Amino acid sequence: MKRNLKLISLAALSAGALMNRPVIASTPIETYIPVEHVYSPMGFDSNDRTEVIVEGILPNLCHKSPMTTAKVSGNTIKITVKAMKYESSSPFCPEIALPFVTAVNVGILDKGKYDIVVNGKTIFEKKSEIAVNEASSDAVDDFIYANVDHVEKHEGSRVVDLKGYNPSECLELDKVEFFDNSKDTYSVLPKMKQVSTFCPMKMVAFSFPTEVPTKLEREKVLLHVRVMDGKSVNTVFENQ
Repeated sequence: MKRNLKLISLAALSAGALMNRPVIASTPIETYIPVEHVYSPMGFDSNDRTEVIVEGILPNLCHKSPMTTAKVSGNTIKITVKAMKYESSSPFCPEIALPFVTAVNVGILDKGKYDIVVNGKTIFEKKSEIAVNEASSDAVDDFIYANVDHVEKHEGSRVVDLKGYNPSECLELDKVEFFDNSKDTYSVLPKMKQVSTFCPMKMVAFSFPTEVPTKLEREKVLLHVRVMDGKSVNTVFENQ
């Protein structure tokens, strides 16, 4: 009987200790996060899925998984940028700021100019604008673009490598074209050409070196690379 009472007492003490332990993790909440810059690439037509590119910061490792939403109201595009935030008292949240760049799909828009408001009416509010052109055809893209999946930068150089995999060896690079929005963004078009009528499905790795122009003067510029399926790969480039 005494042994049973001793076991019960030990169990009660263990339960009390567990109840008094600090909480390591908590249920995260959505919170607005800092937005550094809003990029608005040129070249979208009224049959494209228009994208706005947001550069921001996760303030520390308590913030996870940047999330965006977009709503078009008339000629205004309203974007929210949030993250899941855990309690700052967690030992798994060191004070390390993490930059991120994310593309926000705002859908197919009519021809015209649009104001962009990101995290409106908060301390992180940023504004920009974007223009959408009239489509020249029913096709989403008038060209076949290389299936770029990342851009490799070289320190101290203006040459970058566009890298990825094309779906067939019958496609070869024709040329890489740049055009800009006169402010902060180069749209990069890696145009492909079909060199054979026989196009078996075969993933072919590629690396296309290309030099970033010097027209834009901003310290950091965006390389907005158009790729297959109307998507894009976006990289911030130190414009030295």
